[in-house]
Amino acid sequence: MGMARQSKKETQKMFRAVVVLLRNTTWKCGKVERLVIEYLQSHLMRYGTPKSSIREMTQHLNLKGKQRSEFFDALKRLERRHIIEIKIS
Repeated sequence: MGMARQSKKETQKMFRAVVVLLRNTTWKCGKVERLVIEYLQSHLMRYGTPKSSIREMTQHLNLKGKQRSEFFDALKRLERRHIIEIKIS
């Protein structure tokens, strides 16, 4: 079974969401997951907070098309493993 495409409304809701780094680990993480964690680590070093909006992350990482869907899949995997928390506002 494949993943169903998100509706435009759900995608917009995800873009407004904030990602919070809970655990600073990249153990057993893939390439995109490491990018997310490294971005949140650098955000913590620069601004003192381990959180960022998803919109800001996609713009910084310059994600388009398939890369963007891989990015959302990576976020869900990281959340399932309790490495990040996604707070939908």
